[in-house]
Amino acid sequence: MNGTSAQPSSALNAIRRQREWAELGAGETIDVLVIGGGITGAGVALDAAARGLRTVLVDKHDLAFGTSRWSSKLVHGGLRYLASGGVGIAHESAVERDILLTRTAPHLTRALPQVVPLLPNIGAVQKTLVRIGFLAGDVLRRAAGTSAAVLPRSRRVAAAEALRLAPTVRRAGLRGGLLAWDGQLVDDARLVVGIARTAALHGASILTRVEATGVTGTSATLTNRLTGETRSVTARSVVNATGVWADQVDPSIELRPSRGTHLVFDAAAFGGLTASLTVPIPGSTGRFIFAFPAAHNRVYLGLTDEEAPGPVPDVPHATESEIDFLLDTVNTVLREPLTRNDIRGTYAGLRPLLRTGGDSTADISREHAVLTSPTGVITVVGGKLTTYRKMAEDTVDAAIAHAHLTAAPCRTRDLPLVGAVSGRARDGIEAPNLLVERYGSEATAILDLIEQNPALAAPVAPGIDVTAAEFVFATTHEGALDVDDLLDRRTRIGLVDSDRKAALPAAEAALPQPG
Repeated sequence: MNGTSAQPSSALNAIRRQREWAELGAGETIDVLVIGGGITGAGVALDAAARGLRTVLVDKHDLAFGTSRWSSKLVHGGLRYLASGGVGIAHESAVERDILLTRTAPHLTRALPQVVPLLPNIGAVQKTLVRIGFLAGDVLRRAAGTSAAVLPRSRRVAAAEALRLAPTVRRAGLRGGLLAWDGQLVDDARLVVGIARTAALHGASILTRVEATGVTGTSATLTNRLTGETRSVTARSVVNATGVWADQVDPSIELRPSRGTHLVFDAAAFGGLTASLTVPIPGSTGRFIFAFPAAHNRVYLGLTDEEAPGPVPDVPHATESEIDFLLDTVNTVLREPLTRNDIRGTYAGLRPLLRTGGDSTADISREHAVLTSPTGVITVVGGKLTTYRKMAEDTVDAAIAHAHLTAAPCRTRDLPLVGAVSGRARDGIEAPNLLVERYGSEATAILDLIEQNPALAAPVAPGIDVTAAEFVFATTHEGALDVDDLLDRRTRIGLVDSDRKAALPAAEAALPQPG
């Protein structure tokens, strides 16, 4: 059971990290040691801690350092998997989307319309296939129990409505559009932090900048990368949730990563886009790219699916050919073509796909796998952000069975994350809507900081919609330890180099001063 004397808090900060690191030296046996602080590892830590298991999560970098911050920030219902016969994962995705939207993270998610403009380059066959796909998405939604009040039904729209949703679409030859709905995250890294903090609320120790080496099914050597100290710890079960680095912890598995790349634009480049502009890839019947509104008055354009062989970098980068591909494809539907001069930034993430033969990475199943290595390490790979909760449930079930642990049943289907609020309760929060979208019920904590120090109401840089109070809150409650945590993960200011440079002094000022 959770071995803490004081009532756990959700606040993650340097002081708590230092205390919990020191407690590891006491020799207490851990029930579940989780290696990896992305969406999957945080999900496993929450599931295990909520079942009453003594849980420690370590990551040698920061929460959401890897793939989990490089997603499309969408909560997919699994529609694309139907095209390849993946009915099971499609249904699972729709169910997990409903859980995120309505129960666990309504404050960090929202319904997002997606519109396919019907232009002359979309023929009758492709239009019919898209419409059939959207109708199948409606079936998935209903089967998952998601009401039309949460995600409206798909429909055809007139040209005027298509242009209202996506103002920069070409008008000549526009015959209207096909409209469907999916889920969108305010930010993927914020979801990871919310899950990790909820795990901490249930007694889990969340230790960033701690590297695990010499990993076996019952032990690991942990190194504090801030101090150089080491701890040898024993655990009844060890979970490898390191994503695209999983084969470095468990050499018995073989991965075949694929790279998904996005371009970052100012919102003005898309003229007030309020939907996901969904564009069929020429020559393909079932693949699309999409441009969608994002945080900090930006638009993200993605997504590629390219094999990424070779050593796995800490931070992947877009290739020149991927940039050209995304621009060329979106320009097939735009009135005024976008150029490289319009791009403010790029980002790329690697998907941890299991090697399954000679298929292209676009065809490899996105189903997750929970594997037990010869040393007893439980490894979870594959899957997708939307299904993180089910991945975690299956992983903890496997750890419990393997180590013969005594634990309560899984609780995460109905366990709200820290800050979760929806409906009338959300409307009743007396805080700016922008803060409520990022922090939910904790938006008032940001206002409390400003009340205590009015100077914290200032933006971290001119034209950036993040206040100094948010940087402070990130250090006192969200586990941010340095400027990179603040700029690149607790906020996404760092995706645009010029914005990052402008906000750097405020980030440095927000960090606790030594002594």
